[in-house]
Amino acid sequence: MRVIERGKYVWLLLLGFVLCSNFMLYRTHIGDQLLPSHTNGVVLGSLFDLIIMLPLLSMLYRKKFSLKTAIILSAAGCVLARLLIPNSLLEPFAAITWAGIAVEAGLIIFELMLIVTLVHYMPKIIKKVKTSTLPAVFTFPQAIDVYIHKNPIIQMICSEAMMFYYAFFSWKKTPPPGITLYKRSSYIAFQVMMIHAIVIETLGVHLWLHQKSIILSIILLVLNVYSVIFFLADIQAVRLNPVHIHKGSLFLSLGLLKRVEIEFDNIECIIEDPAILASKLSKDTMEFIARDFEKVHPDLILKMKTPVKATLMMGIQKEYSQIAIRSDQPMQLREMIVHQMENNSLEF
Repeated sequence: MRVIERGKYVWLLLLGFVLCSNFMLYRTHIGDQLLPSHTNGVVLGSLFDLIIMLPLLSMLYRKKFSLKTAIILSAAGCVLARLLIPNSLLEPFAAITWAGIAVEAGLIIFELMLIVTLVHYMPKIIKKVKTSTLPAVFTFPQAIDVYIHKNPIIQMICSEAMMFYYAFFSWKKTPPPGITLYKRSSYIAFQVMMIHAIVIETLGVHLWLHQKSIILSIILLVLNVYSVIFFLADIQAVRLNPVHIHKGSLFLSLGLLKRVEIEFDNIECIIEDPAILASKLSKDTMEFIARDFEKVHPDLILKMKTPVKATLMMGIQKEYSQIAIRSDQPMQLREMIVHQMENNSLEF
């Protein structure tokens, strides 16, 4: 595993080399001069690159290995081969690429079935969210997991649905009582500033770009509108989701960007040493520190007995061994955590 970790960017470089060399071979004048009269061996080597090496290098770079990922990437390699290699050269191996395309089509159909299932169960999911006492950023993904098997597409749809909910349907809600994470910072002001910058940039650049390229101007407009919706949703998600305690767990979220559930009996200790808090945080530390215009440090760090799984944007999950927190009521939060840890140890 050390070799894989240290060679992370080597795998990315090799991946780029595989793609660029095959593109140059079949889609440039240089490739026309390099290709021999009998191309079967060269085409077979390209299929090996795109169907075998491409998935392998991708998984080595991402450090995630699974049979499902390998099949998906191999099928994508077959589709890429159909697009990259001329049909006249690929004809002897057409069965291989069509098999990959069939697998890719099957996976797409499966994903569409999951989406149909999600729509079917949505009324039950919404009902479950409304009856729960947990914040919506936690209950909505949990409710989906009850009815539908975890899947990257579903996680992405879930993330987008929460964004549109907070951006358009949460403005009548009043923030619940609790310890917040943003009032001691310029987080809201920073988000509002970003929205103003995007609006000004849209009005200025979009009109100029529209005269140069209609397609690029439309793409930029869509991206800018999406960004504004995201920042509005993030502001609401930060306001409406203070620190929450429920059934022996601490629920932390910072807008739509990150959230985690921490069981109190999994907390090894609370780090409050000023020197440690002011130093650079390690890679296995998740920060719940609202963005500010100046450098700020956490009030405390929770060290875990075993790593906790946190959820990031688009439903991406990652494990962390420490959680750094900066809140608006640091002493009250500390007393609350210590009290819950003591209660759990007494119950145990």
